Amino acid sequence: MLSSYRRIFASPGTLAFSTTGLVSRLPISMTGIGIVTMLSQLRGSYGVAGLVSATLAVSAAVLGPQVSRLVDRHGQRRIIVPAMALTIVAVVGLLLCARLKAPDWTLFLFAAGMGVMPSTGAMVRARWAHLYRDDAPKLHTAYSFEAVVDEVCFIVGPILSIGLATSVFPEAGVLLAGIFLAVGVLLFAGQRSTEPPVHPAARHEGHSVIRNRGLQVLILTFVATGAIFGSVEVVTVAFAEDQGHKSVSSVILALWALGSCLAGVVYGTLKLSGSMAPRFFFGVLFMAVSMVPLLLVAHAVHGIGGLAAVGGALLVAGIAISPTLITAMALVERLVPAAQLTEGMTWTTTGLALGVAAGSSAGGWVVDASGAAAGYWVPLAAGALGVVAALAGLGRLRAGLATDQGPDAPVEPAGRPVDADR
Repeated sequence: MLSSYRRIFASPGTLAFSTTGLVSRLPISMTGIGIVTMLSQLRGSYGVAGLVSATLAVSAAVLGPQVSRLVDRHGQRRIIVPAMALTIVAVVGLLLCARLKAPDWTLFLFAAGMGVMPSTGAMVRARWAHLYRDDAPKLHTAYSFEAVVDEVCFIVGPILSIGLATSVFPEAGVLLAGIFLAVGVLLFAGQRSTEPPVHPAARHEGHSVIRNRGLQVLILTFVATGAIFGSVEVVTVAFAEDQGHKSVSSVILALWALGSCLAGVVYGTLKLSGSMAPRFFFGVLFMAVSMVPLLLVAHAVHGIGGLAAVGGALLVAGIAISPTLITAMALVERLVPAAQLTEGMTWTTTGLALGVAAGSSAGGWVVDASGAAAGYWVPLAAGALGVVAALAGLGRLRAGLATDQGPDAPVEPAGRPVDADR
């Protein structure tokens, strides 16, 4: 198993850009939940906390693809450092407003400014695609490795963010996220030898890759998937607080990410055949079905036993996440043009961000209105919508794959020079 992963790091510079990419991605897992934890303590409302977190997600959904489009046109290093600097200014403004009890509208303003945070996950994958686009097995393993890195971020990030916010001071989690972003982006931008060259067509392409019909299916499905992520985070923090152990929520959410991480490690070593389109659908279906036990145990068991049961349910539910996201990245790599790789990857993240916004808001509203256990209806409903979107879009995905390389070839991902979006 480990030999598959060792092979992808044989090329010089791969370990450096992947490691620095990990550091710069940690804020993605820390900011949303950090804002919820911070404001629920300082303002006393999960509704306001969820809305501010949702504002960040919506802003990232609007601004993120535009930042990535500039990256495709002008190169990674020239764009991500200014984008990082603007994000840090917004982070500082948000923290000051939260600490000084400024009006709520100021929180929304600075949360929106944080939406220019660069999508280094997409840029790391673009570097892997540049290196291994002609070696399908290595590219599959590289995408799988990055999915595992994502889950490591979502194991470590919430623990740090919630733990610091509840044990040190409320703003500590978001503050540390800003530090990670600044350090990680500067180190990542310094890895110039592995930066993909700007594709000549990227400077002249007039339209956005969002017009791709197959990509539209992935984005719509990812909106529902993001709603699962956003609602589970907010509801789990509230559920843990109801049981008298709010700080334990970070460990529970880490179990969810751990399940995904372990599944991603195994998935990256598999030699897969068959169409990726139905594989993506069944992954989305598994994610939706896995929300049923979570809802049941939250209503049936209380106290520390309830928290343990919710953690166990999330550990199992996490198994579906990495394989589904890895397959989605491979689909994007097959569906969109090479000159728009980073933008394409970022549009999938945009779908997730929109879903996180809706899910965190809906989760916060349901918790405030009906209690924490009832909040778990939100991810179940979101999962059902994801299944409908993926099933309805199977034809588009298959058509896109057939257009790419004739029949829906049983390879994953393909080796032609195309874009993958995140």
